[in-house]
Amino acid sequence: MAVIQPQPYISEQEYLEGELVTDIKHEYIDGEVYAMAGAHRNHVRLADNMLGLLLGHLKGKPCQPFGSDMKVKVGKNYFYPDAIIDCSEDEQDYYTENPTLIVEVLSKSTRQKDKTLKRDLYLTIPTLQEYVLIEQDFVDVEIQRRSNGWQSEHFYLDNDVHFQSIDLTVKVSEIYDRVKNEDMQQWLAKQAEIAQAEQGIGQ
Repeated sequence: MAVIQPQPYISEQEYLEGELVTDIKHEYIDGEVYAMAGAHRNHVRLADNMLGLLLGHLKGKPCQPFGSDMKVKVGKNYFYPDAIIDCSEDEQDYYTENPTLIVEVLSKSTRQKDKTLKRDLYLTIPTLQEYVLIEQDFVDVEIQRRSNGWQSEHFYLDNDVHFQSIDLTVKVSEIYDRVKNEDMQQWLAKQAEIAQAEQGIGQ
């Protein structure tokens, strides 16, 4: 989700109190608050798809998935990822300091920040095992794992993605279900051609 111009410096407590009464979410970085702009339809679909997959897999299990209303605290900074998994028992009502997995959906306006400032801060979280970056304008799921020294792995249509921290395997096409970008349109057309050819063979 895009952020717009920062507001004047406020204290951490003022920020937390303000988030309880505002209709607009803000991220808090080094004492400045950044209002978050509305998200593109594809962004919302991707975030909802990921959260749905996580919820289904973790139902009845200790680890809990949360959507974009749950903040992640890193030091004195606060962010709103698109989805997280929290396996800790130390529960705060409005944020967590102990995510196991963080998901960010990328756009032109957020890509640089998500891949630099946020990444550098997120990777300092001791409990974090996987950082997931999902492109909305084209198909690319990038995963950085603690177990792999935070090296990037990329997954595309026709690939399966395994989230090691929660032992979940899904198809990239499930993550991008109903997302409208050029990669998905071409892939859907290809799937339709394959289905039509198979139907012709069966006749």
